[in-house]
Amino acid sequence: MQTTPNKQEVAVVIGGANGIGAAVCRLMARMGWRVVVADRDAAAAEVLAQEIGGVARSVDVTDAGQINSLANGVEAELGGADALVVSSGAFQLVLPPEQITEEAWNHIVNVNLSGTFRCNTAFGVQMAKRGGGSIVNIASVTGMQASPVLAYASTKAAVINLTQSLACEWGHAGVRVNAVSPGVTLVARILKRWSEGGGTRAAGDPGQHAALGRCVEPDEVAEAVEFLASKRARAITGINLPVDAGWFAASGTEMYGGPRRATSQS
Repeated sequence: MQTTPNKQEVAVVIGGANGIGAAVCRLMARMGWRVVVADRDAAAAEVLAQEIGGVARSVDVTDAGQINSLANGVEAELGGADALVVSSGAFQLVLPPEQITEEAWNHIVNVNLSGTFRCNTAFGVQMAKRGGGSIVNIASVTGMQASPVLAYASTKAAVINLTQSLACEWGHAGVRVNAVSPGVTLVARILKRWSEGGGTRAAGDPGQHAALGRCVEPDEVAEAVEFLASKRARAITGINLPVDAGWFAASGTEMYGGPRRATSQS
C-alpha cells in the first residue's frame, strides 16, 4: 500500500451525524483518525465535526453526483480516504408486506442498498488506485434471517452480499471491505419509537431475547467498526460481524422459551 509519510489517516463516515454513525465518528477521532462527518443533515454534521475536530460535509446518498463530489473533494483536500464507513440508512415500521407501498420500498432500496453501492464504488475505486484502504458497511442482523421489517431486512441482506462481492473485486488492490451487523441498538431513533409505543410486534424489552439479555450500545458497534477499519484488521476482509449481544445466536432458542435465565447459584 502506498502511503504519504506522516499523513494522518482519514476516515469518511457517511451518515455520521447521528446514531451509530456519530458514535463511530467520536471513537475514530479519539483513536487518532482525521474524521470527515458526512451527512444529509449538514447542521448536525457541522456540530459534531466541531466537537471532535473533524471536517463536516453535506451529502445525500441517493445522489451519485454528490457522492462523487465528496470522494473527489476528500481526495483533493485530504489526500484521499484511508477508511470509509457507510452508516446511512432508511428505516421502516413493522408492517405486513401488503402494506409496504412501492414508493416506500423504492426509497428504502435507494438509500440502503443503492446508496451503499454508490459510496463503496466512489471511494473504493480511488482506494484501489492508491493501493489500499478499508470500507466498513453497516448492515443488520435483520439481514441474516427472516424479519418482519421486510424491506429494510432485504436491503441489509443485499448489503452483506455486496460487501463480500466487493471484497473479492478489490482485494488484490489492497482494499478490504467488511460489514458490521448491529442488533437492536440504543440510539435516539429506537428509544423514541419505544417511548411512543409503536413500530413493533414484540412486547417488552427486545434485549430479553438476546443471549446477553440486553440491547447494544452505539459505542459497542463503533468499537467493531473502528477495529475493522484499522490496520489491526489487515488480514480481515469479506466478513459480516454481528454486534448484537448474542441476539442472532439466541434466535434458535425461542421455541424453548428463549435464553436460559441463569443465576450465580445455578
